[in-house]
Amino acid sequence: MTASSKQPGDLTALTSLKGVGPRMVEKLARLNLQRVQDLLFHLPLRYEDRTRIVAIGGLHHSDRAVIEGVVEHSAISFSRSGRQRRRILMVHLADGTGAIKLRFFNFSKAQQEKLSKGKRLRCYGEVRRVTNHLEMIHPEFSEILAQAEAEAVEKQTLTAIYPATEGVHQLTLKNLIDQALALLNAKDSNFLIDYLTADDLINIPAANAIDLKSAINFIHRPPPEVQVAQLEQGQHPSQQRLAFEELLAHQLSLQQLRQKIQSQAGEALSDGAELLQAYIKQLPFELTTAQKKVIEAVQKDIAQPRPMLRLVQGDVGSGKTVVAFAACLMAVKSGRQAAVMAPTEILAEQHYQNFSLWAEQLGLTIAWLSGKTKIKQRREMLQIIKNGAANIVVGTHALFQDEVEFKHLSMVVIDEQHRFGVHQRLALKNKGVSAHQLIMTATPIPRTLAMTAYGDLDVSVIDELPPGRTPIKTVVLPEVRRPDVIQRVAAAIAEGSQVYWVCTLVEESEVLQCQAAEETQLLLQQQMPAFSIGLVHGRMKSAEKESVMQQFKNKEINLLVATTVIEVGVDVPNASLMIIENAERLGLSQLHQLRGRVGRGSAASSCVLIYSQPLSKTAKKRLAVMRETNSGFDIAEEDLKIRGPGEVLGTKQTGMMQFRIADILRDEALIPVVHQAAEKIVKQFPDLAEPIIRRWLSGAEQYGEV
Repeated sequence: MTASSKQPGDLTALTSLKGVGPRMVEKLARLNLQRVQDLLFHLPLRYEDRTRIVAIGGLHHSDRAVIEGVVEHSAISFSRSGRQRRRILMVHLADGTGAIKLRFFNFSKAQQEKLSKGKRLRCYGEVRRVTNHLEMIHPEFSEILAQAEAEAVEKQTLTAIYPATEGVHQLTLKNLIDQALALLNAKDSNFLIDYLTADDLINIPAANAIDLKSAINFIHRPPPEVQVAQLEQGQHPSQQRLAFEELLAHQLSLQQLRQKIQSQAGEALSDGAELLQAYIKQLPFELTTAQKKVIEAVQKDIAQPRPMLRLVQGDVGSGKTVVAFAACLMAVKSGRQAAVMAPTEILAEQHYQNFSLWAEQLGLTIAWLSGKTKIKQRREMLQIIKNGAANIVVGTHALFQDEVEFKHLSMVVIDEQHRFGVHQRLALKNKGVSAHQLIMTATPIPRTLAMTAYGDLDVSVIDELPPGRTPIKTVVLPEVRRPDVIQRVAAAIAEGSQVYWVCTLVEESEVLQCQAAEETQLLLQQQMPAFSIGLVHGRMKSAEKESVMQQFKNKEINLLVATTVIEVGVDVPNASLMIIENAERLGLSQLHQLRGRVGRGSAASSCVLIYSQPLSKTAKKRLAVMRETNSGFDIAEEDLKIRGPGEVLGTKQTGMMQFRIADILRDEALIPVVHQAAEKIVKQFPDLAEPIIRRWLSGAEQYGEV
């Protein structure tokens, strides 16, 4: 069976539908609708039940419902907005069981007539409780003129609500999808190929629960007996059938990418054994078993004549930087260059300092590039990168600017990869011809998500912390306990410990955040005059930040007040107490990263999360998780449940992982079966992969290339 002979739906142009001309084609393209088949897979966001008339007396706040009644009276009132008077038409509707107000801000003379006293109306809208009465604002309505109309059911199916765009509204989409469904359901139609229930693939049980044609019909026009709440759970066989195929399309695209990468001619590198041994000998600690395993995996990967693509997950403080430098040494030993890209200035600086210290003893040259590098220094750096004098280049997003030219880049290390946009990561990768990639994250990605999002990568986990690390005790306190916290800070400093005090603001403005940090520093200095209190924030110059951090490391500063710029990369073993203000405003991942700045020495460490009331349900849950566990992997699982995969991966802005119907938490049980199906298709039915991918991803496959 070949895919190419069975793609009529793929090939049918949108212009074959009534009402679709060149201008409409342009508008539909904004929704990624380019063929008629795309309409069938333009799935509803939600459903509305317009098949049942609900008694007004049975309505509740936030219900969306069809109601019917007689207008008892209507009147125009006026409200003032600034200098303007605004007309409002208030209509009182009753049905014998209760009454409701209909509020209209925009209305014509003809509409006012249709809403006059004595008219019988059928309305649909969202119910709001306002003080002691119910309201609908701008409901859809129609006048009922005859008894037959009153008895007729308005809709024979639930009403699907679709993703829309300017110039393509719900009625337009419904009309076009109705036309596409008519083509699908025509007698002897071969319009839509069900690739997964073909005879050769009958061993995929999840795809056999229901055939594709039935599933598509159900999804777009569910029968009235199905409850909207049931559909919201996503467990109907039709929904599961489509979720299975969508997950499969993503997996196939990653498998294709993996094949593409493995078929590329890459450069086999030396394992750098001698240089590695010299490096490891200079370290003041023993590598953990987990670190050794990852280094061995990287050595094995780069010995192959194809590009390495390895994701290294490691909890905060597990020693990923040591592994990153080891990978860079393998490229250097082969006479090539390595690049290390970090998302923030402070983390990149931390890498640069560590790398410079290690490199100096090995006789290597490290270059530094960031957006804040001075012009003269920048020219020098660009020159040594271009002529190859720089063995390893460390920097921020500045590394992927066009003017940065490498002599021979063959190893790319990307730290905290989920913080970079897809195109930024691709830009750096493309500077080295088939460069090996080591991708690192201290935000552990749950296995389910890793299988779905990173199916093209080999995954290593550093699941072991260096010896001597003690678990961090976490306490959650309300803002009113702030004086107690200050007492605790003073006691900790008196005992010889150092303390972080992190300020956060709900405002996005960096200026306001820095002001808050400055005010906090002054306040704390007044309350604890005997101690040295430093300040670090994002608007300080690099040299200033570096100076303050160095003083903190040298124990010249007892308490460091900072914004969240210290979230990653800062390593001060003597710091054993972390205070985080307004902790309810931060996500789990960020809280965990900040907490990881302490507990890096042998002393017992604590983290105090100060929160302001009132707390949302989500904030309560986040703070409870932080109090209960130190495990980055447990926290990642909870983070995934709370925030969703797009945000956990940092890909929400790119469109990746924005599934139309699949939900990787709800559909977790499908994922292993999806993997098996993808492997079977790739090996036995390779022609099927492309049409399945095209059906669901519509060009989004490029996002797998990171």
